[in-house]
Amino acid sequence: MPIIESTRAVTRWITRIIPLILIAAVSYTTYALVGRVCSRYLINKRSEFAAAIVILILYFIFLLLMIATYLRSVLTVLFDPGVVPLGPLAIERRKREKENRKQGRQEHDLESRPYHGGPDDNPDSPGLEEFYTKDVFVCENDGRPKWCSECCNWKPDRAHHSSEIDRCVYRMDHFCPWVGGMIGENSFKFFVQFTAYTACYCSIVLGATASSLRKEINDGSPLDTHFIPAIVLAAFFGLFTFLMTVTSVRYIVLNMTNVDMLGSRSKVYQLAVRVPRGTESTDRYSVVTYPLPKSGEVVNGRPNGTARSRTIDSRGPSPQPNRLSTAARDDLANRTFAILRTDPGENPWDIGTYQNWRNVMGTNIVDWILPFRRSPCVNHESHDGFYPMGKVLADVLARHNLTDLAMASGSGLEMKELRRKNRS
Repeated sequence: MPIIESTRAVTRWITRIIPLILIAAVSYTTYALVGRVCSRYLINKRSEFAAAIVILILYFIFLLLMIATYLRSVLTVLFDPGVVPLGPLAIERRKREKENRKQGRQEHDLESRPYHGGPDDNPDSPGLEEFYTKDVFVCENDGRPKWCSECCNWKPDRAHHSSEIDRCVYRMDHFCPWVGGMIGENSFKFFVQFTAYTACYCSIVLGATASSLRKEINDGSPLDTHFIPAIVLAAFFGLFTFLMTVTSVRYIVLNMTNVDMLGSRSKVYQLAVRVPRGTESTDRYSVVTYPLPKSGEVVNGRPNGTARSRTIDSRGPSPQPNRLSTAARDDLANRTFAILRTDPGENPWDIGTYQNWRNVMGTNIVDWILPFRRSPCVNHESHDGFYPMGKVLADVLARHNLTDLAMASGSGLEMKELRRKNRS
């Protein structure tokens, strides 16, 4: 699996140097706490064996947890940060650019380069079925999903294009040079664990070293020259990681990301919500039917409306009781969506504080503590949507008088309706 790094050379060098800085800082604080504070001062000088043992146990517990979560974060952001697959046009374009770089050629004429800024107009565009097989997804005014002109592919809900790695990332949060890459839904849990354990680690170093320094001052003993640098390092990294942890936990309980927070008070989401076939557009919302009609094809007299009307020849043999006609089976593939808008500032993915927490950190306390399993939110196989939606979706449906219709027509009911039509 290829490593996904920043496209900027300076950033790549910074992310490679930072681990060396972290190793040096941890090595020094280990020497200062274990060798100078616990061994030399508490045990040899003051004979405080119990205090030294407690400090050492806590120190190495948080050190091991910090190292484990850091390695898990780094490996995830480098090898599997959760990027959206590239479209065929983007793959071809990047392949051509790579070949040009190898041969030392550059395309100086910008006008000669192919530009694929608009969405794919093909009704059978690859990846489009991933959206209309769900009951709700974020869409544009025409009912189609959002499109990334750089990746030449449809953007799933909450995916954003990162100029830092030149890829779309699921639930993109931020680029973190400390762990060497992009923090998204695959790595956010491990990143929060890392910052939390680092803050705890630094608090142990800071508390033990500052306490020993205060005792030396009170006793009038010569000050250990290693105490001050250890306190400065622990205070700096401890404060930084504590604030990162608090901010990240706030995002978790709100079911938001750094990107979601930008303009969140005025942000409006447009949702394509599944409604029964045959639902008509109104002055409050429009509808779109998938699969999209091909060029020149209309749906119920409209280029973009309700499900296609099909007729069954009554002169032919009647369908068997447990079978559907070909036209009826094809009709099952049609799905109609109402295009609805949230109010400014509403977050459709907020499913409650506890469920938001479980959605990112895991379903049990072991998942919360240890960096083994990924977040449950990385699973997008549900037919309800890419991510669970909460009360805001219900409010939007109520405002458009669609509470009893939207997402309520399961395939079983549709099969029964079609069988009744066939029998008649």
